[in-house]
Amino acid sequence: MIWLSSRHDLGTSLAAGRAEKTEERMLKKCALIAAVLLVVGPASARADWLFTPNIGVGFGGDTPSNDKLTYGASIGWMGAGVLGWEADLAYTPTFFENDTDNTSLLDTDNVTTAMANVIIGVPIGGQTGPGFRPYVAGGLGMLKTHVATSDQLFNITNNDFGFDLGAGVIGFATDHVGFRGDVRYYRSLQDPQPDNEFDFGVGKFDFWRGTVGLAFRW
Repeated sequence: MIWLSSRHDLGTSLAAGRAEKTEERMLKKCALIAAVLLVVGPASARADWLFTPNIGVGFGGDTPSNDKLTYGASIGWMGAGVLGWEADLAYTPTFFENDTDNTSLLDTDNVTTAMANVIIGVPIGGQTGPGFRPYVAGGLGMLKTHVATSDQLFNITNNDFGFDLGAGVIGFATDHVGFRGDVRYYRSLQDPQPDNEFDFGVGKFDFWRGTVGLAFRW
């Protein structure tokens, strides 16, 4: 009986020891997870989403003699570091009309650009409150041109790959609202040769775009 009691007490002690070790491992795991969350949480909070409706002019390159109204919007993301990305959409009506002061928001002679860009910016002023961020941007996307006469006897639409390169600055006076302005260069890419589907060349169609807009940050 004494032997059985001692064996029972030993088993109870071993079980208690295993339970304590299991509890200790669980506490260590919880502490590790909490530490990771403390590190990742502030890093995520330092990331900014940016939405910028803009307006400006198209000029130079294949733009006719007078500057052309252009407008659009971009949405992107910038972290606390130097790298970010954006999707940019712009529309330029009356692009191919020469010597006209027409400022129509829609027209049959137009250029539409849709670009996916990488942004490299200098994080001056932090992620909250007043500050500004100079940046350069560039990427690839689509250049759509449409030319038509009023009687539709002449109607041509081209969808070409293209690229854009530019620079600008984003400035904030508050946590969430600021201003943005930049200048971009757009150029089409030639279709690849039949024997090499990835061999894109630089096309002939090009122009510049300068815009300003409100920047919303959250």
